[in-house]
Amino acid sequence: MNRSRQLTSRPLAAVVLLLVTVLVASGCKFDGAYDLPLPGNKVASGDGYTVTADFADALNVVPRTAVFANDVPVGQVTEVERVGWHARVKFLVRKDIDLPENVEVDVRQTSLLGEKYIALVEPAAGTASTKRLSNGDFIPLSRTSRNPEVEEVLGALSMLLAGGGVGQLKTISHELNNMMNGRQDQARHLLGNLDRMIGGLDNQKGDIIAAMESIDRLSTTLVKEKDVIGEAIDSMGPALKVLNRQHKALITMLRQLDKLGEVGTRVLDASTDNIVASLRHLQPTLTKLGDAGDSLATGLSMLASFPFPKEAANIVRGDYANALFHMEIDLNKVIKSPGEVLPNVIDLCGTLPLKPACDGLSPVLKATVCAVAPQQVVDILCPPGSKASTAVPNPVDGLGLTGSSGSGSSGSSGGGGLGGLLGLGGGG
Repeated sequence: MNRSRQLTSRPLAAVVLLLVTVLVASGCKFDGAYDLPLPGNKVASGDGYTVTADFADALNVVPRTAVFANDVPVGQVTEVERVGWHARVKFLVRKDIDLPENVEVDVRQTSLLGEKYIALVEPAAGTASTKRLSNGDFIPLSRTSRNPEVEEVLGALSMLLAGGGVGQLKTISHELNNMMNGRQDQARHLLGNLDRMIGGLDNQKGDIIAAMESIDRLSTTLVKEKDVIGEAIDSMGPALKVLNRQHKALITMLRQLDKLGEVGTRVLDASTDNIVASLRHLQPTLTKLGDAGDSLATGLSMLASFPFPKEAANIVRGDYANALFHMEIDLNKVIKSPGEVLPNVIDLCGTLPLKPACDGLSPVLKATVCAVAPQQVVDILCPPGSKASTAVPNPVDGLGLTGSSGSGSSGSSGGGGLGGLLGLGGGG
């Protein structure tokens, strides 16, 4: 009895001694069975390099999960931890395994009910990086994934079979057959039209892309000018308020314009023949004006100096030739009250303070005026004996520019009419 107890206690003591030895060797830190020197490592820590990868869902990946490359075990998982809302997995890969830096990592399953493993998948041909995977590299979430679980596949299949409409497939097929029965030609024609439409779109894809790029540039410009557009929209507010206040007036104006248009239409309809006849009568005149062309402007400039050309101003010189007169008459100063009329010009010339101005006229002009003026003007401007009684021949009489000649108080004679006014009479 005692012998058997001794035999039983010896293995137990050996196990306890082994545990104590492991605890002492690990610095009194024990994290469970993963800290025990268990067999099954594909690569030793000194014979491989460490790679870290983030997974949105690491499933049942645990330390010592195998790492495969091309279906060959090349390492194992060393650590799995949670970082935020995803898992971060560290694993060892043998040093002799040469993989591109942009390798992809999947969580796969050896069989339908087999264990999980990490698969290192090389990228597609032509996309592999020239840099190689090495110690300390990090693989982000964009290059990690996992295969669907068996439970997920079976759950989706059960949903499809139970409530996914499989029972209605026969009804759908039957209704489609009824719809297509007798309409094969129409369906074929529809498919042909769809084929041509898609072909046309494919041929126009360059234009479509160019239009979309133009829209993109327009959108970019609008975004850059959004402040200016906002200010313009804000400035439209007061204008819209003014238009709103003037709404009734605008409507009234439009209605009156409508009535005016109706009246104008009736007037035009009634006078169409007269307007057409007037335009036809104007046609010869307008034609001649068009034929005159640049000569019309030259002729109008000569009209101002008719009957003399404008060059006569530089040839003929006298007391009043080449003279320009500027007269300014303000009727408000002449007419004092609404019922008052303009006074007689002769009376104005005989009253103060205009009398000295009338007395200061030149002898030639006085003689000319006295020869043709009424008696009232003669009594004011012409002293006794100043009226002309003898006509003096003048070389320009033939032009009708002179009148009767008379001697002034200074003994000079002046021509009457337009010649006297221009100083073309006798010498003064």
